[in-house]
Amino acid sequence: MCQSPMREFLQGLPKCEHHVHLEGTLEPELIFELAARHGITLPEDPVYTSVETLKKRYEHFSNLDDFLHFYFEGMAVLREEQDFADLAWAYFQKAHADGVHHAEVFFDPQVHESRGVAYNTIVDGFTKGCKRAESELGLSTKLILCFVRHLPVASAQELYDEMVAHKSFENGTVHGLGWSSSEVGPPKDMFRDIYASAAKKNIPLTAHAGEEGDPTYISTALELGAQRIDHGIRLIEDEELMKRVAREGILLTVCPLSNVRLRCVKSVKEVPIRKFLEAGVKFSINSDDPAYFGGYILDNYYAVQEAFNLNVLEWKIIAENSVQESWIEDSRKAEILESIEAHVKKYMHTIAA
Repeated sequence: MCQSPMREFLQGLPKCEHHVHLEGTLEPELIFELAARHGITLPEDPVYTSVETLKKRYEHFSNLDDFLHFYFEGMAVLREEQDFADLAWAYFQKAHADGVHHAEVFFDPQVHESRGVAYNTIVDGFTKGCKRAESELGLSTKLILCFVRHLPVASAQELYDEMVAHKSFENGTVHGLGWSSSEVGPPKDMFRDIYASAAKKNIPLTAHAGEEGDPTYISTALELGAQRIDHGIRLIEDEELMKRVAREGILLTVCPLSNVRLRCVKSVKEVPIRKFLEAGVKFSINSDDPAYFGGYILDNYYAVQEAFNLNVLEWKIIAENSVQESWIEDSRKAEILESIEAHVKKYMHTIAA
């Protein structure tokens, strides 16, 4: 995919991932394994005949909502704390192999709670996976609770109240809040009251916006207090808003392969990577729902390199911005930045900068 020196450079480049849904790392193999573990009968749809037929179907999503159908169907096999721990651990192993040093991962409690899984089962399971990644792989991790836009606001409010009651933010279990799921259709500001309350508690906020929706979805998210934007590729349609995002140092968590698989763009070449670099817009490169979109974070790095032929110094900017805008303590940022500097120096003489 990339010429050999750049491929090796990108593999070893220290990375931060900010936009990956743990439920979106649920590989078909694990779906079938967990279904067998719990005696769950998978849907009669022929695509669930085998791992291979399910993977093949994932190659042909027509849009975001088509993907979401399979996304929510698949996670129905997650029932017990160990299921959530196994899922997180499987992702972290892949992330570590791809050069990830820090991961801020989304999870969707509403969907699990709607089928009777307790809040503590979900959070404790994912936390168990995070702690294992930290102790065995040396990753730093943060859990970001995501509200889903296809369910009523009342459902999100109940979850938020539950999170507050469990003191999940105060005890460090949950580090931030976000929203995801269907973008176009539900009210742009449907979580206004929840975000206002969270902001008063100094909880970091992010939001999916500007994937399928126009730039007003981005500006609304910022108005509600979002400190970064997940996806955000349609920012380029509003020059003034793009200047604001660059000026305020707001991070976009871009997911190139996801954008292609969900038909937001025809190819990675249409993702505005070069335009964002030229405009001074900070962004990180992420995998979103890699089990469904055919690529984890390194695959996304390779795809961007193939499409834009970035040089070592441009990758250094991307990597450093991703660290600087992570929701981690300064000491951990310094460690990762030092690793990036050392890695870049190692390759500066072998790859033209």
